[in-house]
Order: sequence, then C-alpha cells, then structure tokens
Amino acid sequence: MKKYILLAVFTLGSLVLFCQLSFAQGCVAIRQFSGIGNAVGQLNVQTKGDLNVGLSYRYFKSFRHFRGTHEEPDRIENGTQVINWSHGLDFNIGYSFTDRLFGVVSIPYAYNERSSLYEHGRETRHKSYSGGLADIRLGAGYWILSGEKAAKGNISLGLGFKLPTGDYNAKSTFYNVGPNKTSEVRPVDQSIQLGDGGFGITLESQGLKEFKSSLFGYYNAFYLFNPRNTNGTQTFRSRASEGIMSVPDQYALRAGLFYGIEKVHGLGFSLGGRLEGVPVRDLIGESGGFRRPGYVISVEPGASYMLGNVTATLNVPVALVRNRTRSLTDISDSTPDNFRHGDAAFADYLLNFSLAWRIPKKAPVLFNSL
Repeated sequence: MKKYILLAVFTLGSLVLFCQLSFAQGCVAIRQFSGIGNAVGQLNVQTKGDLNVGLSYRYFKSFRHFRGTHEEPDRIENGTQVINWSHGLDFNIGYSFTDRLFGVVSIPYAYNERSSLYEHGRETRHKSYSGGLADIRLGAGYWILSGEKAAKGNISLGLGFKLPTGDYNAKSTFYNVGPNKTSEVRPVDQSIQLGDGGFGITLESQGLKEFKSSLFGYYNAFYLFNPRNTNGTQTFRSRASEGIMSVPDQYALRAGLFYGIEKVHGLGFSLGGRLEGVPVRDLIGESGGFRRPGYVISVEPGASYMLGNVTATLNVPVALVRNRTRSLTDISDSTPDNFRHGDAAFADYLLNFSLAWRIPKKAPVLFNSL
C-alpha cells in the first residue's frame, strides 16, 4: 500500500508546474496558467466521484537583463534595470468523472508591480501596478492506464481552453510622459497585463514511471495555442511595428525524479529540469505586434508532504539559462547598419507553493488499511 501513497505524493509534486506558470518569468510574458493536472495530484489512482480542491501561490522578482543569453550587468550598476514583482494565486477544482477521466476549473488572480525609469520619462523611477482576475482555465484529461497497471507508470493526455477573462488593457499612472512632463494613465507593460485577450487552446501530457521502490521518473508538457494576432492594447513604444501588443503562444516542459522517504510517511523530494517560454512565431494564426519571445531553463528542486488527503508541495526553480530571443519586429526592423535585438528582465528563481485536498466520494481502501 505504501507504493500507492508514494505515487499519490509524487504525482502532485510533479504537476505543480501547471498550477503556477506565472505572469511572466520577468519581461518574457509567460502567463499565469493552470494545466489540467493541477489540484488533482492523486488522479492517477483516482476513483469516480473524487473531488479535488487546490490553492497555489507563486512569487518571483525579475531584474537581470538579458539580450539573447548575454546578461547586461551594467543595467543594475547604472540603476536602469526594470524590476517586476509578481504574485499569483490560483483556486482550482477538479472532479473525477470516471476512474480515468477528470476535469479541472482553475480561477487565477494576480498582483504585479513594475519599477522602471524608461517608462516614466527616463528621469525618475516610478512604479506601475496591475491586479485582479486573470485568464480562467477549463480542461479535461484522461489516464491511459487504470487499476494495478497504473502503479508502475501511467500517461495522461489532455485538452484545455483558456478564456480571455483577464484584463488585457490594465492601466496605471505613468509620470513625465504627457505634455510638459505631466502624468498620464496608460496600459501597463505586457509582462504585467492580467490577460492576453486571446481564446486559447492547450494540448497537454503528463507521465510517470516507477524505477524501483520509492523512486519515480516524471514528465509534464503543454503547449498553449493563441490564434488571435494582436489584442488592440497600445504599448507606447517608439517603433510603429511594436505599437500594439501581440497575443503569443507559450509552452512548458518539465521532467525529473521523485523519491519518497519510506521512514517518514508522506514525505518526498524531487529534482528535475524545467523549460518554459514564448516562441517567436505562433503555430496557428499570425504573430504580429509586440512580444518579448524567449525561454528559461531551470533546475527545479522540490519537496512534498501528504497528511491524509491533504498534500503540500514546494518547488523552487533556479534559472540556469535565460534567453531573450529576437522577435519578428527585431528581425523586420533591422538594417545592415542597425541590428535590432530587444532585451528582457528575468528572475533568478521562482517560489511555488501549493495545497491540494482530495475529497473521495467514499473512503478508499488505501487509507482504511493503514
């Protein structure tokens, strides 16, 4: 029976990524986003009628500027760096329609602050703000295996939809930008907008494999298709090609190992790698307007603890590679005498914490036998 308990703990830990994809890993606008695995961490041993309730929190501070993979430390030395503080909170409800089919609703909220010089007349540093409901997520998934077969390993496939419920034209006060250096209310930067204005579709997959007692391998992957081209929100950037915000795709991949501590019931640790980013071009539809494409590769240690039907998980991805790739506008606006390559600010690490409560339709044999 210990294997089932370890499997349940491991699965929640391996799925925490999807409940905490945030509003930008800095200026690269990776939206706060919940995947179908979120809040249903024990669903690879699910029972029809199970209800799963989850709460997830994510925080980061971005301030290191990169152009490509090259860091620009002079931005910090000169005090011209842009700093984003981002807090994300997801409320999630999952339900098991059968022993293999499940659905999830995720309602995300966010609060962001952004400090910069260049957005306020390049004279004095000020902050802009955004906060409120982000883009709601609906999804469903299906585990390929069930019963005893699932104890040794399993894979789920999922389809999801992102609704444009978050404000994609959130505004704040900007100083020294109006006539005679007066202040104006303008849309905040793309990296702290609450939504992107697009109706999105996701394809997702997650899997796990038992190597030996208490040791498991895992992976999670998803891709968000955002067919809408631009959302009409002004950027007030100097280049005409970047005057309106784009509605970009995004992606994530996560894989690693999880080990359950047999001597401490319910405790487990994970270590893996993680990739998340925004592509230069969308797979479906046009890719016009302003975006900061790029990606982050991180090493991700984590820990989880399950007490009864409640599981707590902490993951802290630490960035190893940060790459602000060239956008389409960078490419189109470049000339032989003026090579364009925009920069972006990234975080050193992220803080992800989640709580999930599994409410079984009836007390499972698994816990009755302990």
